[in-house]
Amino acid sequence: MALAQYENDMSACSRCSSCKWMPFNQVKSWRFARNCPSLARFTAHPYSGSGKMTMGLSVLKQRSELTEQVAEIVYSCQMCGACDVSCKVYRDDIDLSEVLMELRASCVESGQLIADHMMTVDALKKENNVFGEPRDRRGDWAEGLGLKDTNQETVDVLLHAGCRYSYDRELWPVLRGAVDLLRKAGIEVGVAGAQEACCGGRVYELGYQGEAANFADDMLSRINASGAGVLLTACSDCFSALRYLYPKMGKDPGVEVAHLSGFLADLVADGRIELAEPVPIKVTYHDPCHLGRMGEPFVPWQGDKLGRPQQLKRAGRRGVYDEPRAVLRAIPGLELVEMERIREYSWCCGAGGGVLDAYPEFGSWTALERLEEAEATGARALVTSCPWCVRAFRDSASEHGKELEIIELSELVSRATGTAVASEQGVGG
Repeated sequence: MALAQYENDMSACSRCSSCKWMPFNQVKSWRFARNCPSLARFTAHPYSGSGKMTMGLSVLKQRSELTEQVAEIVYSCQMCGACDVSCKVYRDDIDLSEVLMELRASCVESGQLIADHMMTVDALKKENNVFGEPRDRRGDWAEGLGLKDTNQETVDVLLHAGCRYSYDRELWPVLRGAVDLLRKAGIEVGVAGAQEACCGGRVYELGYQGEAANFADDMLSRINASGAGVLLTACSDCFSALRYLYPKMGKDPGVEVAHLSGFLADLVADGRIELAEPVPIKVTYHDPCHLGRMGEPFVPWQGDKLGRPQQLKRAGRRGVYDEPRAVLRAIPGLELVEMERIREYSWCCGAGGGVLDAYPEFGSWTALERLEEAEATGARALVTSCPWCVRAFRDSASEHGKELEIIELSELVSRATGTAVASEQGVGG
């Protein structure tokens, strides 16, 4: 059992409850002091990071068994990594997120499966996407754009759209607009179209590591065939999978893995994207979990964890935080105000870890908590850099009657360049 690799981590947990809260020096109010959506929602210790560490150790030592009830607790978690970040403020020898990953893999190995997650995995196997939508429609979002086909020609930059952007029609204009921005800056991207497949990151988090490895192999073969030196994605989940999970599985992409927000930040800084149109709006920025704390690169470490250098810990500090904010601050007329929980201490949108599939009410509640935090800043809009976050926030805002506008970062860039309307034209029926 791979869980055995983390016996020392589980044994070292002192039950200090640091995983349940923001670090004390980051707390600005009691209202937004919590960091774990699972514990905040279900208010019982087993739902916390520490509680799951106790579960894992008990199972490993055969003092208890993985049951249906235990599996439900294990999976009532967005796998956002906030508990791990807070833990590492005080204990740098514990890798809490890795324990949670292996605990889920143990659930799969022992047959304690969540029905909705099984449907997701089945959909992935049949149609190469987590929604079970027809695989031959995956490239429809790019219809009429005339992008290079990496199945036919080599490219310098391979754009991986990801499952959400490929099949969420409401979000198609976002990605099409981003492509328009890149082109005007002299960046030509290629896509795999209908041959693109899921990165596998989502099913890895569900505990289906073997399935994830298969999709990683498919991705690597596509990268190699494209000849690309840069793999670009606008999805934070894909970014985290490619930057962290792939190397962890021994499947390093072998190319630069870039996120759209960083690409845009560089193009703005170089003057290749000119932000001339004022956008007079007060906004706040949400750090996606998989772009921020879960978006750190994987760095292998051999040896005593107590002697592990700071830069080799997955402590959440090396994710993508500055680039989106640099873009926002460069937009004339725009005012950026920060929420209380930001950067590596950001509160989750609620869409991760399979919660959206199996426990949608919990997911919506988690998103609502973030919307209320955004409203508390006085902002009129919540900006983020991930399609899963955009979808989670828009759905929760609609459900709960919130008027806060939810905007993807590239949409604001399009507004500031005067091309926002153009980006919504030409979408196929």
